[in-house]
Amino acid sequence: MASTANQPVITCDGQGVDPTAQIRYRAETLINASLHTVWHLQTDVENWPSWQAPVTTATRLDDGALRAGSAFRWTTPVPETPMTPATTLTITSTVAHLTPYRCIRWAGPGTGDGLHIDNGVHVWTFTEVPGGVLVRTEETWTGAQVEADVATSTTYLGYGLEAWLADLRTAAEEADAERNTQTRR
Repeated sequence: MASTANQPVITCDGQGVDPTAQIRYRAETLINASLHTVWHLQTDVENWPSWQAPVTTATRLDDGALRAGSAFRWTTPVPETPMTPATTLTITSTVAHLTPYRCIRWAGPGTGDGLHIDNGVHVWTFTEVPGGVLVRTEETWTGAQVEADVATSTTYLGYGLEAWLADLRTAAEEADAERNTQTRR
């Protein structure tokens, strides 16, 4: 992860990640798609497995539009590390802040066989810019087990966030291209 000293703070409604967390990763990408498409993909939690292979299941724990207070449970495979066996991580996330088409912040624990994250805090921002949407994200993890090897935990967190952004970019750009093709017919 590049130094964040000169980068703008990533917040949603003034709230960011855990400032005391030892494990943190920040990433961003430009997506050549509409803000509507990017936002819809990111907030349609139950359809995450359709466009990002690392998410094997995703279930909303409430009904209606995603909003502050909404909760969801999702799973993702985690490879073996020097400290933990390969496992499936089950994450229960609760949305703390959400401003439509601008930002979302959620947090919650993750548990798998031999792996536990006490709390992950994840912030996303979406900004229309020339050429599309700039998506920025930052996440922190806390807990004795993941903090026992900060470097490895940070590396794996980074792999996950970079893959998520790449999959979001691909899905959004493909969806907008398809929509544009259909409207020209």
